[in-house]
Amino acid sequence: MLRQWLERDLGFRRYGIAPASADASFRRYFRVTRAGHTSLIVMDAPPGKEDVGPYLRVAAMLQDIGVHAPRILERSERDGFLLLTDLGTTMYLTELTKPGGADALYADALAALVRIQSRGAQAAAELPPYDEKLLRFEMSLFPDWLLQRHLSMELSTREAQVLQAGMDALVANALGQPQVFVHRDYHSRNLMVCPAANPGIIDFQDAVRGGLTYDLVSLLRDSYISWPQERVVAWALDFRRLAVAAGLPAGRDDAQFLRWFDLMGVQRHLKVGGIFARLFHRDGKPGYLADIPRTLQYAVNSCARHADFGELGDLIGTRVLPAVIARLEGNVR
Repeated sequence: MLRQWLERDLGFRRYGIAPASADASFRRYFRVTRAGHTSLIVMDAPPGKEDVGPYLRVAAMLQDIGVHAPRILERSERDGFLLLTDLGTTMYLTELTKPGGADALYADALAALVRIQSRGAQAAAELPPYDEKLLRFEMSLFPDWLLQRHLSMELSTREAQVLQAGMDALVANALGQPQVFVHRDYHSRNLMVCPAANPGIIDFQDAVRGGLTYDLVSLLRDSYISWPQERVVAWALDFRRLAVAAGLPAGRDDAQFLRWFDLMGVQRHLKVGGIFARLFHRDGKPGYLADIPRTLQYAVNSCARHADFGELGDLIGTRVLPAVIARLEGNVR
């Protein structure tokens, strides 16, 4: 079907096509090459499993805001096909692992994020809200998929109370922050290194209107690469200074902002731990299991910085994280 669309509907001849990337959904991406032409990307989003409508809407929003996202060149919404500009093959993750480049790459990513939030207020108003229902559903993936399905772990009555109280407080933290345009997966695998207008931003179709620090914590407490706490704090406060200069309400002081940042991170880390377990058990994708310990360690460290989250951090750090590591080592052997 995809080749038929390219050839019959778009008139492509003598072209090459190869997998470009796959993500955690049913979407697939292919790179199309033709002699004398720049390469292009084709998205294949199977109808009934993936809706291209949100991608089209958010892509248009990001273009209007003025950040670097793929442009839609052709579309067949009936078939779930989109022809896109190609942002290249170099992910942030690849370059961040090289010595000396992180500060410049993060500076670009932070500036783009401030641009999205400060210029995207009208767009944010049109996005679905990152409301209590969605926040709680996301965190439910942690007990449902990670604890019960992956670890076969039953919590005691007290442990269940600690987890529930922690989730209640995390919801309040998220909803208490200024609500802005949230990409929702703004991290090193969804940012492309581009020679001009860096970074290139992809995988934005799940954007919502939500808490100010959500995308920041996705970027700086990334499930795929970690940094010393002092560097993370320095980058986070760089963002706050840029945000305040752009007129964003980024907390009354650094302390409030960093608390928002830490606790928003805990919400995301619980969600991501559950998602990675679900990808393994439901979708047959084991490649994310090795990233769960890093993700949960972030949550443990963040909870330890806030006395009212000490019990939740202890639960994750002493009960859940060791079980995850033991299970992972058992899978490897």
